[in-house]
This record gives sequence, C-alpha cells and structure tokens, in this order.
Amino acid sequence: MSTVILSKVSKAFGSRTLFEDVNITFQPGRRYALTGPNGAGKTTLFKIITGDESPTTGEVNTPERVGILRQNIEDFKDFTLTDVVTMGNKRLWDTLQERDKLYEEEMTDEVGMRLGDLEGIIAEENGYAAESDAEVLLSGMGIAHEDIHKKMKEIPTDQQFAVLLCQAIFGEPQALFLDEPTNHLDLESIAWLEQFLFNYPGTVVVTSHDRHFLNAVATDIADIDYETIIHYPGSYDTMVAAKSQSRSRAELEAKSKEKKIAQLKEFVAKFGAGTRASQVQSRMREIDRLQPGQLKESNIQRPYIRFIPSDKPPGKVLLKARKLDKGYDEIEVIKNFTIEIERGDKIGVIGANGRGKTTLLKMLAGQLEPDSGKVELGHQASLCYFPQNHQDIIDKANCASNAFDWLREQKKGVFDQEIRSALGKMLFSGDDAFKQVKSLSGGETARLILASMILTNHNLLILDEPNNHLDLEAVSALGWGLSEYPETVIVASHDRSLIDSVANKIIAFEPNHEIRFFNGPLQEYLQQYHQEIK
Repeated sequence: MSTVILSKVSKAFGSRTLFEDVNITFQPGRRYALTGPNGAGKTTLFKIITGDESPTTGEVNTPERVGILRQNIEDFKDFTLTDVVTMGNKRLWDTLQERDKLYEEEMTDEVGMRLGDLEGIIAEENGYAAESDAEVLLSGMGIAHEDIHKKMKEIPTDQQFAVLLCQAIFGEPQALFLDEPTNHLDLESIAWLEQFLFNYPGTVVVTSHDRHFLNAVATDIADIDYETIIHYPGSYDTMVAAKSQSRSRAELEAKSKEKKIAQLKEFVAKFGAGTRASQVQSRMREIDRLQPGQLKESNIQRPYIRFIPSDKPPGKVLLKARKLDKGYDEIEVIKNFTIEIERGDKIGVIGANGRGKTTLLKMLAGQLEPDSGKVELGHQASLCYFPQNHQDIIDKANCASNAFDWLREQKKGVFDQEIRSALGKMLFSGDDAFKQVKSLSGGETARLILASMILTNHNLLILDEPNNHLDLEAVSALGWGLSEYPETVIVASHDRSLIDSVANKIIAFEPNHEIRFFNGPLQEYLQQYHQEIK
C-alpha cells in the first residue's frame, strides 16, 4: 500500500499556528505539489511527512518503503556514486554491508547460515542488478559514464545533488517525497525527471519554486492556507485561479450580508419601540443568522513589480564584451567569449551550476575582472545588478540598518513616500518596513533588493538566479515585471517559466563546455538543441 495519510495533524510554534487538524490522503498514482508562500509552513509540513519532525498533534502514516530527497551531500563525499544511489534502498544497503563484513570473518556454520539468509534478502531486493540499475539512473540524470564509479567529492556539486535525487528514486519506493528536486538540475535532467514521474506508479509529494515543473508534473495541489491544507485537483495555475475565485466569492457574500444586516438594523431602529414587535424580533433573529464570520486572511499574495527605466535613453548598444577569459585554479571557466548586447534585448542565461553563468554575469556587471578581454558599457547605459549571493549587495552581518533606512541609502534625495511605495509593492507592509536587515529571511532579502531596483532608474538589468528564495507568486510577478520592462534584461535562472516569459534570446552553457548565443526564445533553442543531439 503506497497511500500517505495525515490524520488531525496540527503544528504550532508558540502562539503561531501554521496548520490545524489537517486531514488529507495522498493517493498512489497521483503527484501532489505542496504549495504556499515563504513562511506558510511547507518545509515544516514536509519534514512532518518524512518523519524528520513531529507534529504538535495528530499522526502521519506512510508506506514501508519511501524515497526521500536529502540535501546532506557532505555525508556521502567518500562513497562512490553507485553506492550512494544504492543507499536509497536501506534494507538492501544494510544487507550488503553486513554480507561484506561477514566475508572478512572466519567461516563457521553460523556465519554460513547467516550469509545464506542475507543472500536471500539481496535476491528479494533485486540486489544483484543494483549496480546496473544505479548506472541507468545516473545516466538519465546526465552523469557521464566515466564518472559513474568516482567518489562523490570528485564530481561537481550540482552533479552530487543529482546523485541524491537518484538515491531517492532507487529501489522502487512506494512513495516519493521530493523537496525542491529541480534545484541544481539542468533542463535536460529536469525533462528526464518529469518523464520518470509521469511513469511512476506510487505516491508523489513534491515542493518546488519551478512553476513550469509543477504545471507539467502535478496532478493535484495541496496548498497550505487558512491554517489548513486545501486540496485542489489539477495544475498549479488551475489552483491559483480556483483559489482567487473562491476568495472573491467569499468576500462578495460577506459584503452582501453586511448590506442586508444594515437594512435590517435600520428597520429595527425605526420600529423597535413601536407596535411591530414581532416583526422587529424576526429581523433581529435574521441579523444574528446573517452575522458573517471573520474571513481568515489568505496567504495568496503577489508583489507588484514594475521597473522604471532611466529618463536618459541609451544608445543602440548597451554592452560589449570582447574575448573574455576567466579561470580558477587552472580550470578554464570562460574562454574567448564575445557578445554585443543591444537595447531591448531580453537574454536568458541557462545551463547547469558550476559551468560559469555567475562568473560571466559578474564580469558583465563589472563585479569581477576578467583574466583577459574587456567589458564596455554603451552610451548612457545605466546598469543595475541582482547577485545570486545577496551578501554581494547586503552584508547582513555588519548591517545596522532597517529595511526602510537601507532603501533610503540606495537613492539620493528619495522621498519617504517613494520608499513606502516600493516596500509595499514588495509586501513589506506596516511595521515590516522597519525590520532589521540582518534579521531578514532569504526571501525577504531578495524582495528588499528588488524593492531597491524598483526605486532606482536604469536601462540595463542583470539578474543572477533572482528566483532563489522567492515563492511562486513572487517569481510570477518578477517574470511579468521583466517582460514589461521596455529596456534591456539579462537573467540567469533554472526556472523555465521565468525564462519563457522574459527571454527573446538565449546564452546557453552547454554540456560540452561551449557557450552558445541563440537568437530566439527558449522553446526554439531547445528544439534546435534536441535535433542536434539526436
């Protein structure tokens, strides 16, 4: 049985309740996306489902064999890739370890009998095909054949996370719990994972900030809102539409009741002291019946992101890069790269982690000197940069400012009303505007940097993985803001929906270590690339 059941599950931290008396069943053959904005409790609920955290009340029932995507790559650095994948079947791995240890001991009748039992377990778990099965999974995740028998520490970090994903799906688990599985994966590996999940017969519970992935994979949405989990059949976009309509209906009903109550109260006030006592009593009972309950506040919130270009129009060419070279410790990352970026270009930068996307964007943004070559800004080009590492802009450890004061420092002569407006658009309302910068979460820090970009004027935006730490609605708003921006954008991201909505040109860091400039949107690039590799 591969059903996952949550019964009367509640979780509270002090006086704050994340969810209360949750009852939900995750069925086999269905793929459930666990959604909710940052801070709603997705990570907490996921940990409760996987058994890594206990609920305040209630219980969780899961199948005997589950696959869980772990993020603890350091624990596996000295193991070979195939061994790490095989660990996904704990019963098989423990049996293999015990068998190998017994073979080192003196052979006795007792040892021989135990070895016979262990070989039986290995056969039950299809252990004699484990290595070849692991190799198939690793190959599907884009791991080169010559790397399959290396130790984890000998391959790039992004590939190590891909190995842990293989570990989660190894051994035919009855249910899969995947927390942000597309992180660190290139588009080819994501496509392979999507196809695997389509054919997977068990129960899938997944979290992701990748809207395209969720819309492609999810058959159902389990959304954390109103202090509970609400089940919506269909894709993420279908859920957002249904949720918005439901909220609008509830608000309209509440307003209608308030209007009716006002009319009834007017009648009571007019005739309360008169001869129509029975009618007054009837109206008062009606008032009590119509009294609307307080609408719980929904957590579906979308920032409003609109970037204002500089009032000084730039020339035709915004940026030139000529023969850029950059390497680290004798490893060549960027070699002989040349590009000319024109006004109005919207360029998406794609490719697996570790191939040089951040290095290139830092050089284009003037944050990193190339070993050779030159980067030049065009006439009246005004550049604004969003770094992957927020600390490149905000040093939280040494920042004594609150969010409001930090924004004031970003633009000379700015009015308080302008700062309030930028913060409000990025969901810093009320006292949130005066939160200490050093105490902001990753998502709040990203939104603060975007608020500074809203506040200032520019005509060239360079953004490196801006969707990291943002929830799905914020990423959607960012995509809209960048697509509506009339000037020039360069954005690196693994989020296909973001690149789809923004880019009309592509810089692709391909697996052969080549950097290709493609004059067209992502879908056209992918079609051409797939034709070439067939």
